[in-house]
Amino acid sequence: MTGMTVTTIKLDPAIRDRLRAQASAAHRTLGEHIGHLVDAEDRRLRMDGLAAAIASTPIRAMAEYAAETSGWEQAELSDAGRG
Repeated sequence: MTGMTVTTIKLDPAIRDRLRAQASAAHRTLGEHIGHLVDAEDRRLRMDGLAAAIASTPIRAMAEYAAETSGWEQAELSDAGRG
């Protein structure tokens, strides 16, 4: 356990049992599983932030982005046809 600390947390027994079962099914230790859950929540929060940023983007900016990416896609498609 180099670099790790022992921590005690109080959990409802049903939650503890669910965590143990999930960890076992995924072939992880309980600590590894909790780390996996923390990573998943971090990712969810990043994706929520991204979705909020996209949703708040002005319509004109989204239209400009769509036009620009369409142009690049067409250039890539015509380049692919030459190969």
